Parts: sequence; C-alpha cells; structure tokens
Amino acid sequence: MHLGMAPDSILSFAQARKADVIVMGTHGQRGYDRLMLGSVTDRVMRKAPCPVLVVSQPPHDSMAAGEQRRHHLNRILYCTDFSKNSEQALNYAISAAAEYEAELTLLHVLEQVPSPAKSTEAIAAVTAQLDKLIPPERRKTLKIKTAARIGKPYQQIIQFALEAQIDMVTMGVRGRGALDLAVFGSTTYRVMQLGPCPVLAVPV
Repeated sequence: MHLGMAPDSILSFAQARKADVIVMGTHGQRGYDRLMLGSVTDRVMRKAPCPVLVVSQPPHDSMAAGEQRRHHLNRILYCTDFSKNSEQALNYAISAAAEYEAELTLLHVLEQVPSPAKSTEAIAAVTAQLDKLIPPERRKTLKIKTAARIGKPYQQIIQFALEAQIDMVTMGVRGRGALDLAVFGSTTYRVMQLGPCPVLAVPV
C-alpha cells in the first residue's frame, strides 16, 4: 500500500465497519520534529469519523523484547475547557471509567487569574463547575475526583498525568478536516505527542 493512501484506506475501513474507535501509534520523537510530524496518524486524526486512541511507543526498557502486556485502565483523566468540544469527550471518559472500574479525574486548567490573591477563589469556582458535569446517578457508581490548575493547558495536563500516574487521557478535538494546527486543537495535539500515556481524542 502506498503511504499516501494509508490514511484514506484507514478512514474508509473505519467508516465501512462503523468502528467505535481507531487505535493509532506515534513515532516517539521528541521536540519540534515530533510536534510538526506529518504522519499517517496526524492525517487520520483530522478526518476520523470516530474517536482515535493515540498511543506513543513505550520506553524500550518498559518490557522485554517480544513481551506483550494487557493494559488495564486504573486512572482516567478527562480534560475540559467547558466548551462543547470537550463535552463530547465526557461520555467516553465515563464509559471507560465504568467499564474498567477506574478512577476518573476531571481537570480544568486556568491559563491565568487576575491576581495571585484571586487564585483560590478561581480554583474553587472551577471545582464547583466540574462537580456539576457528572450526573448524580453516575456519582453513586463511579470513583470521581476533580482538579484545577493554573498555567499553560498542555503543560499542566501532561504534568498532572505524570504526577497522578494516569493510564489514559480523554479530550475533545475540534476542527475535523482542518489543515491549520491551531484550528485542529493545539492543546490536544501536544498532549497526544508529548504526554506520558495514551490519549483518546474525541472529534466534535
């Protein structure tokens, strides 16, 4: 199969089979080259008819050669900016948490607050808003946590995922079919490329 045809073939197959999710890998580079990589995964991400689970290559010393591991999701991170884009991903995060009996953390990152004195107040307001996202009946059956941070969204999401030993991040992605990286959703893209665990990107 010609490389240029691979994305179209994957997308056509997914559409024909009515796939619930497409699982793709990244090449594992770091830094500028990795962020700008025009890979098959990138092209599929932009036009996928369903969520795409993007998995980075594991470190070479994480498993012996030829060894296969069954992955169990113990901690799932759902990231939201409270837009419709991120709302679409919530149902997938809830379903995965229920399926694996995993702990689900809802995270929002404030890019800035008016002043340091206002940070506590702002975080409290965000936490209250996050609490409202989960239906009461789901709270009875799921292990739910909320978190709010201040800073650059993708950096804070990656840092939180590392600290909390998150197994999968769930995020919405806007701009299906868009060619502009900024429109595509730079926060989601950077977390996919630089984060420590798989990312389930849910298209709007």
